[in-house]
Amino acid sequence: MKILIVEDEQALADILHDEFVRAGSEVQMAYDGQEAIDVLKTSVPDVILLDLLLPKKDGFEVLGEMQKDERLKAVPVVILSNLAQDEDVKRGLSLGAKDYFVKTRLSLKEVVEKATKYANKQ
Repeated sequence: MKILIVEDEQALADILHDEFVRAGSEVQMAYDGQEAIDVLKTSVPDVILLDLLLPKKDGFEVLGEMQKDERLKAVPVVILSNLAQDEDVKRGLSLGAKDYFVKTRLSLKEVVEKATKYANKQ
């Protein structure tokens, strides 16, 4: 599985990277929304794990740009964020995300399992 992890918190990004590598995934990293868009211009992953609170472009903007690109709109996006308000969840899903998880409510193992599930549904 080829995954793009978009996470600006370095410690969490490193942990997620290592967990997915251990699970056998090919991992690309982006630390802000603009970097995510730049990566997606040259590489289309099987799944994207996307934070919403990001520098330069937030996750909602990334989702919006992906919906305008035929190559990217079918890529499953799993939001992993600390934003837990219903309106944030609804907005993320309405912009094309397949699922929405609050960071503090999942273990690393669950994050890997859920991302893998969506990558395999393509």
